[in-house]
Amino acid sequence: MTRFRLLGTAAAFLLSGNLFAQQDYFKDLPKGTTPQEVGKRVAEHFVVSAHQYTPTLHYAEVVAWYGSLTFAQLTHDDALRQKLITRFEPMMPGGNDQARIPLRHHVDDSIFGVVPLEIGLQTGDAKFLAEGKRWADRQWENPQPDGLSAETRFWIDDMYMLTLLQLEAYRATKDPKYLDRDAKEMVAYLDKLQQPNGLFYHAPDVPFFWGRGDGWVAAGMAEMLTSLPENHPQRARILKGYKAMMASLLQFQGADGMWRELIDKPQAWPESSSSAMFTYAMITGVKHGWLDGQTYGPAARRGWIAVVGYIDQNDDITSVCEGTGKFNNLEYYLARRRRTGDDHGQAPVLWAASALLR
Repeated sequence: MTRFRLLGTAAAFLLSGNLFAQQDYFKDLPKGTTPQEVGKRVAEHFVVSAHQYTPTLHYAEVVAWYGSLTFAQLTHDDALRQKLITRFEPMMPGGNDQARIPLRHHVDDSIFGVVPLEIGLQTGDAKFLAEGKRWADRQWENPQPDGLSAETRFWIDDMYMLTLLQLEAYRATKDPKYLDRDAKEMVAYLDKLQQPNGLFYHAPDVPFFWGRGDGWVAAGMAEMLTSLPENHPQRARILKGYKAMMASLLQFQGADGMWRELIDKPQAWPESSSSAMFTYAMITGVKHGWLDGQTYGPAARRGWIAVVGYIDQNDDITSVCEGTGKFNNLEYYLARRRRTGDDHGQAPVLWAASALLR
């Protein structure tokens, strides 16, 4: 009996050691790469930076705002959160900067509602919650006959930008209609766009695995799975699609920890926004136990450290692919310009920092 008890104790010790090893990939990070340091730098830079792109608030800035807010909450940085709220408040209806409120019934504009919802979630302020909910309800005012949003267009970007608004509305209200809409939309995109290798073409008629496009998908599925209950009828399908994508991405990660602007093309350049998005999705999967820690933990750690290396002395992320519409031409993608400080890249670094802190 003593011998078997000792063997059992040894097995339990080895098991606990293995579990600890799986959880330890995100600790003891090199100096300057901790999520607290990096997130603080990028979020404080964001809150004082000029607005980018269009006269109305651009979706890339919206998701950088979301990342900054979640980072502020996780680090209990009330001063940062207040600065983010103060900057957004003039863009509420009736505010001095309401000209920045987008007007189109379009996925790129509707995501605006994520910011007031996240502020409302963190503060309990009814005016922000009501404004965010209004955007989420507007997105489904005239659904398609199949129940999908009228804003459905089957571009892979939507698997984050369309779904995040409904997900935030569910988090704020706990009304399952928002979650059911979201899951239905995600499954429709998975069924239509995911390729046999687990990755996604930029669009059904554009057979290229564009990095940031696939990054939106990876991040969107990871976000949704954090809130989708275990017994939800669509969860198994979404988890299957997510795992297939992660397995494929693992094969394309470079020795430097980065992914390329076209994921499967070695002649393409290492690209920071997609690498940050994939890193966020893997960190989230490892931490929630959807992905094997010993397999994906080292990849996520390498990805994070590599992406942090692309942040310059001004707290701007470098080598961010410029905004890219779909076009069925390889040279078009290979010739995309690299931008510095673009919110397409600032945002996912903040998401990944938050994922490391959760």
